[in-house]
Amino acid sequence: MHRQNEMFPRPKQAKGNKADAAQMTMVHPDGVITASAPGKCILFGEHAVVYGEPAVAVALEQRMHLKLIPSTSWSLNGAELDEEKHPHVWSLLGEFGGIPAVPPMDIHITGDIPRSSGLGSSAALSASMVRALETHLNRQLSDDTAGKMAHEAEAFSQQGRASPMDTSTSLLGGVVVLSNQREEGLNWRYQRSHRTPEAEVSWNIHDLEVAMDDVHLVIGNTGVHAPTLRQVEKVAQALNDDPGLNQAIATIGSITRRGLAALKAGDAHRVGQAMTENHLVLRSLGVSSVELEELIQAAAPSSLGVKLTGAGGGGCMVALTQHPETTRQAIELAGGEAMVSSFPNPGAH
Repeated sequence: MHRQNEMFPRPKQAKGNKADAAQMTMVHPDGVITASAPGKCILFGEHAVVYGEPAVAVALEQRMHLKLIPSTSWSLNGAELDEEKHPHVWSLLGEFGGIPAVPPMDIHITGDIPRSSGLGSSAALSASMVRALETHLNRQLSDDTAGKMAHEAEAFSQQGRASPMDTSTSLLGGVVVLSNQREEGLNWRYQRSHRTPEAEVSWNIHDLEVAMDDVHLVIGNTGVHAPTLRQVEKVAQALNDDPGLNQAIATIGSITRRGLAALKAGDAHRVGQAMTENHLVLRSLGVSSVELEELIQAAAPSSLGVKLTGAGGGGCMVALTQHPETTRQAIELAGGEAMVSSFPNPGAH
C-alpha cells in the first residue's frame, strides 16, 4: 500500500474539497501567500509524447497546496533549500532571477497527490510555485510564460527529457492535448519547443471541452515508487537498443488520435477502448509491472477501459468507469490504494 510521503504530507482539511480547490492564489494579511494546483492523469500517450506524438491528460480533484511564509532564508518544509534535493523549486527561483533577487520565504507543501506515482506531483509543485512566486514578486504572467517556466523546471529535474504534458495540465486544468501539430476543433493555447538529449522537439498545447456524463476516473496506486526519470531513461535505452520499437511509439500516437476523437464525440465506450489498447502497447515497451497488472485486472470487469498512467514501473493505473465505487473496491481488494476523481477540474491558482 502507498505510504504517505514525508515531503508532501496530506493537508489537514478534508480531501477532495472542491471549494478549497477553487480558491485563487491569495496574499494573507501576514504576508503568507497560498497557491494550489491539481495532479494529472494521462489518458493516452505517455512516453510517446516525449518523442513528439500527441497525448491527452486531465486535471484531477487531488491537489498540491503551497504556502510561502516570509522568512530570513529559503527552506522547504523545514529543510534548507538545496539544489539537488529540490531541483524544481531551485530552477523556478532561477527563472525569477535567483535567490539573491527573490525575497526569502519558508515553503510549506501539503497535498493528496502521491509522489512518484505518475499523477504529476512534481508538476503540481512547479505549477503552484510559479503562481505563488508570481504573486510574491507582483508579476502577472501569461499562461504561455508560466507554462514555460514550469516545464523548464521539470526538464531541469529530469536531465532534459520532459514533455510539457504534466505542467500544462496542472496549470491550465481541464483536459489538455499535446500534439506535434495544431489540431482542428481544439482550443490552441501555445507552442513549446525543447531540446532533449536526442533531438529538438516541439509540441502544440490545446485544451478541449469534454462532455461525458456519468463517468469517473478511479486511480489505483500500487504503492511502488517509480521515478519518472528512471522510466523515461529505460524507454530511451530500449529504443536505442532496438530501433524497431519506434513503431510502438507511432502506434501509441495513432491510438491517442482515436481516443481524442472519441473524447470530442463524448463517446465514453470508445475512450475506454483506446485506453486499454494504449496500455497493451505500453506493456510491450516494458514499463508496466506485476503490481500494475494486478490492479488493472481487478478493475477491468467494472470499467470501460483501464491502463497504467504516467511513467509506469509502479505508480498508478487508471480506470474509466460508470461504477466508481465498485471499481474502487475491486482495486482495494487487489491490494491497491484507490482514489476517485470526476473530470475535468480547475488548474493552478
